[in-house]
Amino acid sequence: MTDTRFVLCLAVLPALILLFYTYQQDKLQREPIGQVLKGFLYGWLSVFCSFFISVPAKLFGLFPSEITNFGGAVATAFFGAAIPEETAKLFSLWLFLRNNRNFDERMDGIVYAVAVGMGFAAFENIEYLFAAGSDWVTTGIGRSMTAIPGHFGFAVLMGYYYSLNHFDRYRAPFAGIKMWLYPVIAHGLYDSVAMVTAFSPEISGTITIAILLFCFMMIKWARKSMEKHLIADASSSYGIDEQ
Repeated sequence: MTDTRFVLCLAVLPALILLFYTYQQDKLQREPIGQVLKGFLYGWLSVFCSFFISVPAKLFGLFPSEITNFGGAVATAFFGAAIPEETAKLFSLWLFLRNNRNFDERMDGIVYAVAVGMGFAAFENIEYLFAAGSDWVTTGIGRSMTAIPGHFGFAVLMGYYYSLNHFDRYRAPFAGIKMWLYPVIAHGLYDSVAMVTAFSPEISGTITIAILLFCFMMIKWARKSMEKHLIADASSSYGIDEQ
């Protein structure tokens, strides 16, 4: 019989590792650990918030109950996953940061967005691993290389533009739209590709490679985004108007 503690550990640990990595990148003024963990819990809350969008979307027939073709995969990816989940995460992030005095640097937006995103990813991962039964180890390892880094990338996208909208709105007037739109597009594309295996399992190997490359690109972009905000924060702290 599977030890529940091992399942929970494998489910949550990858998300915590990426959250700790992001926390460590905030070299100028790291956020209080308690606040970061609170953001993580807000991510758990966002899972339930997403149901208020995905359930009505399914009732209205915006995505099918069973995926049988590419159109169904795209509809399910966007209306069943990307739009509900990223909207719920953004709402939870806003709820957490709207009066948060610790949100005083651009990098903070990424840190807290990743905290929310990894909270969501950890909760989702627990569901997947327990549903996998005896295959929980294989499922956990696979998701630690794909779904968890995917959520990490979506979170950095959201946090990057959330901070731009908060601190540099006059320079980035569309950041308020991009902080929702770009994570939704990235998430929808990721899930669209992943869900093709539901009706074309013979190309699952090719799809796995494509997803891994996508996650690698997202993580590479995430690192560059953190560097940009850190440079901007450092410039602001020294009174330099960065170009």
